[in-house]
Amino acid sequence: MNTLDTLPVTLDDVLKARELLEGIITKTPIESSRALGAMVGGEVFFKCENLQRAGSFKVRGAYVRMARLSDEEKKRGVVAASAGNHAQGVAVAAKSLGINARIYMPLGVALPKLSATRSHGAEVVLHGHNVDEALAEAQRYANETGAVFVHPFDNVDVVAGQGTVGLEVLDQVPNVDTVLMGVGGGGLLAGVAVAIKSRARELGREIRIIGVQAENAAAYPPSLAADALVPLKKVSTMADGIAVGRPGQLPFSIIRELVDDVVTVSEDSLARALIFLLERAKMVVEPAGAVGVAALMDGKIENPGTTAVILSGGNIDPMLMLKVIQRGLSAAGRFMTVRMMLDDRPGSLATIARIIAENDANVTGLDHTRVGGAISMGDVSITINLETKGHEHSEQVLAALRAEGFHPIVVH
Repeated sequence: MNTLDTLPVTLDDVLKARELLEGIITKTPIESSRALGAMVGGEVFFKCENLQRAGSFKVRGAYVRMARLSDEEKKRGVVAASAGNHAQGVAVAAKSLGINARIYMPLGVALPKLSATRSHGAEVVLHGHNVDEALAEAQRYANETGAVFVHPFDNVDVVAGQGTVGLEVLDQVPNVDTVLMGVGGGGLLAGVAVAIKSRARELGREIRIIGVQAENAAAYPPSLAADALVPLKKVSTMADGIAVGRPGQLPFSIIRELVDDVVTVSEDSLARALIFLLERAKMVVEPAGAVGVAALMDGKIENPGTTAVILSGGNIDPMLMLKVIQRGLSAAGRFMTVRMMLDDRPGSLATIARIIAENDANVTGLDHTRVGGAISMGDVSITINLETKGHEHSEQVLAALRAEGFHPIVVH
């Protein structure tokens, strides 16, 4: 029997999930990107799950899981743990179904995600310093009270619900060759792989499914290489939506059979992708939703052909966005911080200002200090934030400063 028919989640499960979600979720739009298509030499489309209810695809799986609870289970209520997207998905689904929801979120959770989850009617309890600690407390509460624990990815109904994204992609881009998306625990990647690979078999064609992880939170490549779950000792990435240190057992069993590849991208690449989406696509996307774009911009996908990138969420904290924008501009050579030592005499700063102005750069911030362990008597340390027009322009400004006898050090 074909592998597709023996997996724990099948196309029939995804089709039934689509029926359950009719009238509940938004069929999110697909947008073409000429700019990214020109970079990679093929058509590129964005599947805009950042425009989904509650700001991400998570509501799909959460609703399917909870809609299938018995009346007695619904009366007991549900409990979940999340730093953001799953929490909001569970809260929205619970409100739609009239179920009481208790959500555990870590103490440092972003205020917009905390406020949004509460606004959807869920009871929020702050616990622990990371999602793993919140998850353990949610599981303990479920065991103690009988509330139904709604796992973010390790459940057949959740995976089937996420797979409905894949059905929509095929409806909207029938000639798609490659589908890219971020992967944390693996629920979205597993569900989409089941839906698209099954449809591709019916059509007698090949469609590649590729997952993308942040390189500092990439548990899938070593797990796939070992053919066993390999947990990470440390996870550190701005892409909190996929910052999962251990793959889900259920998604992993599907991904190792169906997914063509899992690639990784750096934090700088993620920042550049977010800037690209803001400037060129006019899309607000969280880092976890932008990893597929980052992989394409980095040339990680060979011969992608007609490509669909799932922008899985748009729930980004404005404070994080400020940091990401600065990092993205820096990575693109459009923002630079330089530090240098000067003689503490009149005119030195004016000379530097003249050089910067003559080379058409813009000063956005300046720090001037005479006090510090590394500052000698008669010297002054200055740190200047500059807007530049790319890497070549940055080097031009630095060369002009050096030509006048200064010794600028790039610190950001």
